[in-house]
Amino acid sequence: MHGPIVGIDLGTTNSLVAVCDERGPRVLRDARGGALVPSVVRFSADGSVEEVGVGAVALAAQDREFLARTVSGSKRALGRSLAEVSVDGGGWALRGMGQVVDDGRGRPSYEMPHARRSPEQVAAAILRHLMDFAQAQLGGTGEGTARAVITVPAYFDDAQRQATRDAARLAGIEAVRIINEPTAAALAYGIGREGGSTETIAVFDLGGGTFDISILQVTPPAKGGAGADLDAGLFRVLSTAGDTQLGGDDLDIAMAREVCPGAHDLPPEDRHALLLACTRAKHRLSDAASATIPFRGVEHALTAARLAELAAPWVSRAIAACDRAWSDAGRPAIDRLLMVGGSTRSPFVRVAAGAFFGVEPSTALDPDQVVALGASIQAAVLSGRRTDILLLDVVPLSLGIETAGGAFAKLIMRNSTIPTRASEMFSTGVDGQRRIALHVLQGERELARDCRSLAQCELTVPSMPAGIPQVEVTFTVDASGLLSVHAMERRTGIRAGVQVIPSYGLSRDEVEAMERDSILHARDDMRRHRVIDLIANASLDLRWVESATARVGGTLPAHVRETIQAAAVALQAHIDAARADLDAVDPDEFFRAKEALDRASVPVHELSIVQSLKDLEVQTRGTAP
Repeated sequence: MHGPIVGIDLGTTNSLVAVCDERGPRVLRDARGGALVPSVVRFSADGSVEEVGVGAVALAAQDREFLARTVSGSKRALGRSLAEVSVDGGGWALRGMGQVVDDGRGRPSYEMPHARRSPEQVAAAILRHLMDFAQAQLGGTGEGTARAVITVPAYFDDAQRQATRDAARLAGIEAVRIINEPTAAALAYGIGREGGSTETIAVFDLGGGTFDISILQVTPPAKGGAGADLDAGLFRVLSTAGDTQLGGDDLDIAMAREVCPGAHDLPPEDRHALLLACTRAKHRLSDAASATIPFRGVEHALTAARLAELAAPWVSRAIAACDRAWSDAGRPAIDRLLMVGGSTRSPFVRVAAGAFFGVEPSTALDPDQVVALGASIQAAVLSGRRTDILLLDVVPLSLGIETAGGAFAKLIMRNSTIPTRASEMFSTGVDGQRRIALHVLQGERELARDCRSLAQCELTVPSMPAGIPQVEVTFTVDASGLLSVHAMERRTGIRAGVQVIPSYGLSRDEVEAMERDSILHARDDMRRHRVIDLIANASLDLRWVESATARVGGTLPAHVRETIQAAAVALQAHIDAARADLDAVDPDEFFRAKEALDRASVPVHELSIVQSLKDLEVQTRGTAP
């Protein structure tokens, strides 16, 4: 049994989930109308996931020790080494939330009071939260396979893409396709434009933590041709470039250092508070000439002009990437420039991009939502709901192997259309060589040492003179941009192969062990999750009942007040016990205690409604002409 395929935009700052059905593509919203889910995960004392998104942010604001158990910005660490994510001051680039340490193998890990969690585990918690929310919104039961199209920055390399797929697997989600964020945005903008002419589009995608630029050629479906493959709209990526360590977070950090030159050495809680204040000021400066940044009792003034000066180095890096992508595409005339990602709301970003491409930026769709919308459209294509779109994406970086002397032999060149396949013949350089090591690399440099190591495998062949073995190496990149490598010695038929597992992602054994653990501990995990939910909901109930009783309690009979007080005391006892030890309470008894307070407080609800109506009537009479 399969449920619907949803589109997920797994972002550095915020994440979203969308669906494309008979109503068209739409982002799913919560009861408050919110679409953005903060990419923040709060862990409990035992290392299990306590809250994700808005709930995690709310808990962090209430808890002085939130930094020890709350993680944000983890997308930047997916598929990276510790050295790579710590380039800007030992984790400062990760927004200061969650202490980043070495996992013992040179990879980043988030240190908790009693556990460590990898970036993949943090991303898995976000993906699972989004999928649970989507299934609830779409009326699903949670049965069957959870499936999603997940977007990644166009310049994510194979290690980062594989880490994203690992995160989905840990979340119990089948990632049916990994697609590039700019490509998804183009899908969202191009949908429904029948009968038009072919356009060349530049997608400028600057989010909280990553930047990429893609040049696409879009041919809309022929009028009336929906459903016929030959008439399908064609989205062909010509080139892509970018920077996975460039985003709005970097500007927040520059602002923080402007306010406090020694910001890097601040205590974690002060550093976090300063970053939040800078983020709010940055948002205000999108349409205001000046803003203030409150920090340690002082209001620091910052003008939009000064913000543009601070942003200049990062904008220059983004424009340099645009130049590379445009050059790789042959510098065609750009018909439309699409702005994607929350950071493109800044006027100086739009002005710089528009000036470079000579086109007025298009901002018709919400830059925070457009990627998720596009992912849902691709999901509809894969599920068969839409047959009028053909998507041809590209490999962001060249792929190849290390040869004798440490050279890098490229088999698949960057910006090759995927899916793709390439083969090349190699031989030995030493007489009697029986083991041939295949070192798989990704990059654009000529020496292996300057490229990124992806995987290694070994082919064992009979002893032969140098140059006699004929080893055919085949690289295959699937539609999600993931690489498989196979080698065969043609004289003997001996084969070897590897599904590339990134050097800095989770090993397959680790992923499988985590999956086994999730099954073995599923019952206990569900029980604890239920208790955590009860703590949150029961605490809200108690606060409301206390407030409402104080307001209307004078009109309540004494025995009703006594019943409410007794129920409240009993429920508070369950809350206190659960906070001390999640396993110390029976969730069924806890739930019954909450229901008892709900029943006892019905008269309070009724009186409160009556009082509100009276207040409204008085207010209305007081303002009548």
